[in-house]
Amino acid sequence: MEHEHRHIGVVFALGIEAGGLEDLLTDQVTVRGHGFVVRRGVLKDRNVVLIVSGAGRKAAARATETLIDGHRPELIISAGFAGGLSSKLKRHDVLMADRLVDTSGGQLSIDMKADPAALSRMSGVHFGRLLTVDSVIRRADEKQALGKRHDAVAVDMESFAVAEVSHRRDVRFLAVRVINDTVDDELPVDVEYLLSRKTTAGRLGAAVGSVWRRPSSFKELYRLRENAVAASDRLAKFISEMIGQM
Repeated sequence: MEHEHRHIGVVFALGIEAGGLEDLLTDQVTVRGHGFVVRRGVLKDRNVVLIVSGAGRKAAARATETLIDGHRPELIISAGFAGGLSSKLKRHDVLMADRLVDTSGGQLSIDMKADPAALSRMSGVHFGRLLTVDSVIRRADEKQALGKRHDAVAVDMESFAVAEVSHRRDVRFLAVRVINDTVDDELPVDVEYLLSRKTTAGRLGAAVGSVWRRPSSFKELYRLRENAVAASDRLAKFISEMIGQM
């Protein structure tokens, strides 16, 4: 079939980021191996392969290598949540990165092969520089300082690594991120610890521990999860529309 020759690979750090897009896939098949769970399905007459890497650059790079070796996608998208570094980006806005930077001074340009004017007419869609860092940026003052220092509008923990592997393996690359927390938002203190857990059971245990130590964290974590589900759905809708225009 025609769509069998049009694989699109999508790398997410977390299952909650991937959930919205998973819900849109038809004819789903789940494959487990090499330490990852891969879900393959059809969206807009294209084969789409999702892999959840775990948080951070090393995990994202390994997942990208696995995705390329196992499925030979013609396009890889680094997708998921990002923190805003500019007041122009509101919660649940979408960023299509046109350049990636990291804190060591690395830079990678992205050939989007898309019409920015057409996509920017969509409500809440932005183009700009995306910064990749090695730890969660929780505080508003940290985000404001990073945005100014690196001339970036948003921050994540994986896209630079996914792009490096994609470029080295000669696979076209895009980074699409939904803003989960704005430049002025403060994230709960437990977020970084939760993200460091490698498994769902580990994250659940960490969440229970957080609530036990600090009962007020329950409301924070519940709001964080509700916001994340809405962000995942927003991201999935945009990626679906984008794939439909390819």
